[in-house]
Amino acid sequence: MIIVLGSINLDLIARVKKIPQPGETVSGSTFTSAPGGKGANQALAIKRAGADVAMIGAVGEDANAQPALALLKVAGVDLSGVKTVPDEKVSTGVAMILVDEVSGENQIAVIAGANAHADDDGKGAAAIKSGDNIVLQMEVPDAANRAAINAAQSVGARSILNIAPYGEGAVELARLADITIANETEFDDLSEALKLTGSDRRARAHDYSKTFGKGIVITLGANGALAVIDGNEFSAKSPKIEAVDTVGAGDTFCGAFAVALEEGKSIEAALGFACAAGALACLKPGAQPAIPMRTDIDAMIA
Repeated sequence: MIIVLGSINLDLIARVKKIPQPGETVSGSTFTSAPGGKGANQALAIKRAGADVAMIGAVGEDANAQPALALLKVAGVDLSGVKTVPDEKVSTGVAMILVDEVSGENQIAVIAGANAHADDDGKGAAAIKSGDNIVLQMEVPDAANRAAINAAQSVGARSILNIAPYGEGAVELARLADITIANETEFDDLSEALKLTGSDRRARAHDYSKTFGKGIVITLGANGALAVIDGNEFSAKSPKIEAVDTVGAGDTFCGAFAVALEEGKSIEAALGFACAAGALACLKPGAQPAIPMRTDIDAMIA
């Protein structure tokens, strides 16, 4: 079983003529809303890639809760571990996104809301069983992630931590999780914090694996991915595509990688599977709507 402990958001997206300066009002052209949150994105990616997945998280008692969960429900994700916080002052998590319709640059404000209460009762961590894969990110409290990793270790489950968005808590958690997934910038920040040695990312990845006895996966965008696990190095190339946008590609990679491991694929094959899924997510705009189905991933690999 794959379990995702993570954030559930509703993204509120406005396209504007330009990103406003402090105190400035600008006009916009379109407004849309879409379900998001790194945890929810990864859970949906796992389900669409062909594995059963249970989501652990929290939403508020507000009008945003159901839209935030809509695509997860349609896909058949197990939402029994998603609780509703009974406090009118706690909203469902929201990301407010302004997109410059000319340059494509964006400005984002995230309100954690109910995500700050994700598994604060510990029921999700207690549900982890031997053989499970638990997928984590950094949009819920560090304490919840730490408890889940410790629970996984105690029962012989595997923890997979995506250190995005990078924060101070990533340093401790990356030393605990069985496998950490980071993009290039996140790994550079982690390398500096952990004082990893080596002249390039590859060398520092080996130093990480040797020092902490844990696995590291570095996503390299169009250049694919690199992993060092148990001292062994693996890599995969990303399919060549014409990207529409890269929103959600990292979350799709993480979900697909977890599915491949759940299915018993080798690390190299898992990287290739995840790179193909991540590339496909770049062919459509948005995050959850762009996450590919298993048939499309298999076709891309073939």
